[in-house]
Amino acid sequence: MERQTKGNSLLQRDKLPDYQLMEQIQKGDMVSFNALVNRYKNRLHNVLVRMLDSQETAEDILQETFLRVHQHRNSFDFRFAVSTWIYTIALNLARNELRRRKRVQFLDILDYSNKLKAPEEKVDNSPKFMAVLDKAVAKLPQKYRQAFILRDIDQLSYEEIAQILSVPLGTVKSRVNRARDMLRSMLKPNMEELYELSKGSVFTLGIS
Repeated sequence: MERQTKGNSLLQRDKLPDYQLMEQIQKGDMVSFNALVNRYKNRLHNVLVRMLDSQETAEDILQETFLRVHQHRNSFDFRFAVSTWIYTIALNLARNELRRRKRVQFLDILDYSNKLKAPEEKVDNSPKFMAVLDKAVAKLPQKYRQAFILRDIDQLSYEEIAQILSVPLGTVKSRVNRARDMLRSMLKPNMEELYELSKGSVFTLGIS
């Protein structure tokens, strides 16, 4: 009966907006904290894996992120989005890890291929294509790769990314567009080879 009650409480919290969960968390409500963790852990884990290229390290950073969210819950500024605050903590921890390694190695894109279109056909999820895609994104410079992942993989808004990265909105848009242009250039020859496209066809990224 007690387990069922806890489950119902968590289900009720799941329906609350972020800021109401944070209000409850600041009052010491662990059910609300668990609901917030469940809401963001998978999305955040995917971003961290792509940034750090390590499941184990991503899990460690994820755990540390939510530990800090709980530790600093009373310092949260309600003028900002809870999601932005959480992402900022996680990305700062990830950057520290990358600096500690003294290397930058992002990504293992899994579900991005449907955004890449050859004329009148969808790109499939074949291992060969995914290997080509992984190599292309891995070659993006860090600042472009990071903006690209947050925008086109995790689908955050430009405004959220600007707050997370602490850069102007125009800079975020510029970096994302630059990343897309670089990917087009890198992927076009491979797409022509893989799908026998004509040399005169134009390969486009189907990204808004």
